[in-house]
Amino acid sequence: MPLDIRKQYFETKDDVLRDLAKTGFWPTTFVSPASPELPIHWHEEEVHGYVLEGETYLVDGETGEHQTFGPGDKLVLPARTLHAEGEVKGRVVYIVAMKEPSNLEVLLKLRRPDELPAD
Repeated sequence: MPLDIRKQYFETKDDVLRDLAKTGFWPTTFVSPASPELPIHWHEEEVHGYVLEGETYLVDGETGEHQTFGPGDKLVLPARTLHAEGEVKGRVVYIVAMKEPSNLEVLLKLRRPDELPAD
């Protein structure tokens, strides 16, 4: 399943909370400081991200395409989708949502492409 960036999906945190109520996902806050582009990787679980502040891009691990995103955008990263978070020049603040309560370090663990199970 491809990366999904929904541009200008929300205007306020209340909009995000209403969307989360519909999805049933669990929210937490994640602040990404300035950092270089990450290597191509994947996560075990589907992750939704609501960008509150800052701008960066995602790299599609299949095509190499860069997709920019910023405040008001929603990211949907399907489970096991190859991607990379782009360079962060300032900081990016997200509400990160997952299907089950989880430790973000475990949820967002970078898994190498060669670890991707065959379907």
